[in-house]
Amino acid sequence: MKPITEYKDYRKYMQDFYDERKRTGAFSWREFSKRAGFSSPTYLKLVCEGKSGLSKVKMKQVSRAMDLTGYEEEYFSLLVVFAKATKDADKKAALLEMERIALEHRVRVIDSETFQYYESWKYPVIRELAPMMPGAQPRDIAEECKEYVSAEEVRDILSFLVKAGFLKKDGDKVYSQTEKAVIGSPEALPIAIRSMHKEMGNMAVRAVDRYKASERYFTGMTIGVNESNYARIIAEIEACAKRIAAIANESENLNQVYGLNFQLFPFTNKIEGEEHD
Repeated sequence: MKPITEYKDYRKYMQDFYDERKRTGAFSWREFSKRAGFSSPTYLKLVCEGKSGLSKVKMKQVSRAMDLTGYEEEYFSLLVVFAKATKDADKKAALLEMERIALEHRVRVIDSETFQYYESWKYPVIRELAPMMPGAQPRDIAEECKEYVSAEEVRDILSFLVKAGFLKKDGDKVYSQTEKAVIGSPEALPIAIRSMHKEMGNMAVRAVDRYKASERYFTGMTIGVNESNYARIIAEIEACAKRIAAIANESENLNQVYGLNFQLFPFTNKIEGEEHD
């Protein structure tokens, strides 16, 4: 699903949210409406069809039902204001504010043409690290990485990141990011993303013994699930990831690159049989 900042129609965003949740698990208009606090099981379906609308109170309820927080919640509210506005001046004001938010929270969705970005941890790490070290030589950047990377690799990676549009050069060995965040398309990049997950998983294993507890955070739990609450857990993780990304995007004076991985995977086979329903 596209970032909310790429939408100009709140009904389209709501429909895409519904379709995405429906695709990844058990989800219905009834559940969607219930999460938003509406008694009518078809109310939000009617909104998406343009047969009803959202008031100021209702748009807050719907926003929370879609796990929107921070700038995403604000942007959704502006989408509703933009759609309801009858005066050109009001529409223009809402649109300008939406554009401001979109610029401040730029997200790039990469496709199959730039899947190389996900081939190794080195690409996203150096994309984050290089802007923190204006004027640094490739060897200087390499030496700041906890995992080994050569100066020659750093030089090649920087060249790729600039050519592919992930970084821009602001001067000699001075870089800045073209977007605040980068996300991958699971449809276009399944193999590359799996490779990245494996790399990050191995790095996390090494981090357990490599760093002091004050430098890292690990937690875990073992839980029982079914198809319905699995989908809800995934939605909660995705919402948490968005909130964390928003926090990271608020900061300007960055001085270190961290990796954050969410992991949810089966420990057992599914238990079949009526006695387990």
